[in-house]
Amino acid sequence: QVQLVESGGGLVQAGGSLRLSCAASGRTFSGYAMGWFRQAPGKEREFVAGLSRNLGLTNYADSVKGRFAISRDIAQKMVYLQMNSLMPEDTAVYFCAVRSSLFPTTTAATWDYWGQGTQVTVSS
Repeated sequence: QVQLVESGGGLVQAGGSLRLSCAASGRTFSGYAMGWFRQAPGKEREFVAGLSRNLGLTNYADSVKGRFAISRDIAQKMVYLQMNSLMPEDTAVYFCAVRSSLFPTTTAATWDYWGQGTQVTVSS
């Protein structure tokens, strides 16, 4: 079992920054892919960023490229999402996720473990 707990969300003005954190516990493997998704009211859960340490890759949704960065601390079982130049359209509940595989896909249904979500609200 893997448990995930997100933190770091909040209210920020457009152009500002936030860093989301995700703490993993339970049975984990350093090679598992980790990622972030978000869900705005009335919309489907959307891929934001993914990371695979073993494959040496990160991938991002086009809407956040150049603004967001995913990173991971293997020893502390933490994954982060640094969000810069935030825009109102970034407003959503952000979810941390783990996939029991090496490759970070962009489809939410293929991920295995999820946190409870943390709200990010960007005001104009």
